[in-house]
Amino acid sequence: MTAALTVAADVLVVTLLAVGTLFVVVGTVGLLRFPDLATRLHAVAKADNLGLGLIVAALTLHAVAGGGDGWGVAAKLVLIWLLALLATAANSHLLARREESDEPAGHDGAGESDGGSS
Repeated sequence: MTAALTVAADVLVVTLLAVGTLFVVVGTVGLLRFPDLATRLHAVAKADNLGLGLIVAALTLHAVAGGGDGWGVAAKLVLIWLLALLATAANSHLLARREESDEPAGHDGAGESDGGSS
């Protein structure tokens, strides 16, 4: 790889890392500042997934541009990102369903009587 191409790849990697980190920070601030569960889930799911995607893209470019076993590392990074996307979707879905049902956290319905006092 030529020196100019290496410098361009390094600049792109640093830019992707910076923008990805910015999205993760903004998502975290949204998680801490937004008033209800729905807006908090939206902030985390959208901003953090995009931020992680940009960070993975930067690390993938760095691994591939570095030579060696770059493609193997790139495949592992993309797999990690896909698993994080799946985990975020599942977690958001479960939290939204819990909020919608209006049950207190940790409540499984076992051991209740029919409203009478014992």
